[in-house]
Amino acid sequence: MCQASIYEKVLGPEFIKLHPKLQERYRIHSGESFVAKGIMKKITGGPRILYPLWWLGTFVKFFFPERGENISFTITNHAYISKKGEEEVHWERAFHFPQKTRYFNAVMSYDKKRQIIKDYLGEPSPLYSDLKFSVLEDGSLQIDSVKQRLVFGRIEIPLPRFLHGLASVRETYQDKRQSYTISVTVKNKLLGTIFAYEGEFHA
Repeated sequence: MCQASIYEKVLGPEFIKLHPKLQERYRIHSGESFVAKGIMKKITGGPRILYPLWWLGTFVKFFFPERGENISFTITNHAYISKKGEEEVHWERAFHFPQKTRYFNAVMSYDKKRQIIKDYLGEPSPLYSDLKFSVLEDGSLQIDSVKQRLVFGRIEIPLPRFLHGLASVRETYQDKRQSYTISVTVKNKLLGTIFAYEGEFHA
């Protein structure tokens, strides 16, 4: 019998309330992968003053300045055991713009003591975020970022709340279209929405 995935662990009994196709997607164990492709209907967000940060983010596969509609998209999740003996899931999210491909990558693991998912964004990661997972009444998955830290190698510095870029993610499965849908919004208390996308993909 397979050990529970990090997402089964964090959701506990709530996991079986997810849509069956979302259960299938998030029941990913070491050595397994989930691969999908689709279309981001729109990628938007953020004042121009943040352009330098988006541009710098391209060097660590974390954010990018491009925006657009109907952008080809691929996602690969791969679960494995880290050198520390912990199960991790690598997320590669690739956005295929006409001129170049941009990435929004992350590595997730489970914190048993705090009952949250640890999320290191980018490669190498410049930002850490606690993630709270919950199941909505319609079987959708809701993911919200909570506390965040800047990462400088082994040094991590807590960010003051006004600097947080808090993400809200909703993932669903549409039976009629036999496809997954996703909506992501990243907001800052002072600047409002700084990044957002929504789209549809098929395994």
